[in-house]
Amino acid sequence: MTYSGGRVLLGSQGESQASRFRIWVMISIGLAAILFQVYVPLFFPILSFLEMPLLVVVYFAFMRRSQIVGLTVGALMGLAQDSLSKKPLGMFGISKTLVGYFAASVGVRLDVDHPVIRFLLAMAFYFFHYFFYWMMSRALLNQQVAFELQRTSVLALLNAMVGVALFHFLDRFRQAA
Repeated sequence: MTYSGGRVLLGSQGESQASRFRIWVMISIGLAAILFQVYVPLFFPILSFLEMPLLVVVYFAFMRRSQIVGLTVGALMGLAQDSLSKKPLGMFGISKTLVGYFAASVGVRLDVDHPVIRFLLAMAFYFFHYFFYWMMSRALLNQQVAFELQRTSVLALLNAMVGVALFHFLDRFRQAA
């Protein structure tokens, strides 16, 4: 790992380049994440804590290292999740769009190929997503939702552990740009 003026914790020059994915891979992974989020908790309620669309948004934003791609993937995944859930339309769309943008911005600056950094960032983005969703629920929908820090911390930890394994699996589908 090297440290230069503009980049922190970036590995070799080859690691700092954006990765590419075939369009069918991105669509099928996104669709699988949305379907997982909607249908798996119906049969296995214990897995309802997983936020698979969020993890997919974070992964693609990290790997593509483009804020435009992060915004687009976040918006599409969030709106698809909104349309299939019982929540108000746009809530997941807005929060996942912001997560995609910030994850792509971080992906430009950090070595997101390292598992420890992936773990910490997945936790941080889960917190960000949950906090922003909570804030919008209170401000836009006037819902009195409690922010449970202990529960959110445990869910962030579990999602980050699943995220590291998922990111390792999804690395098989990427191609160098």
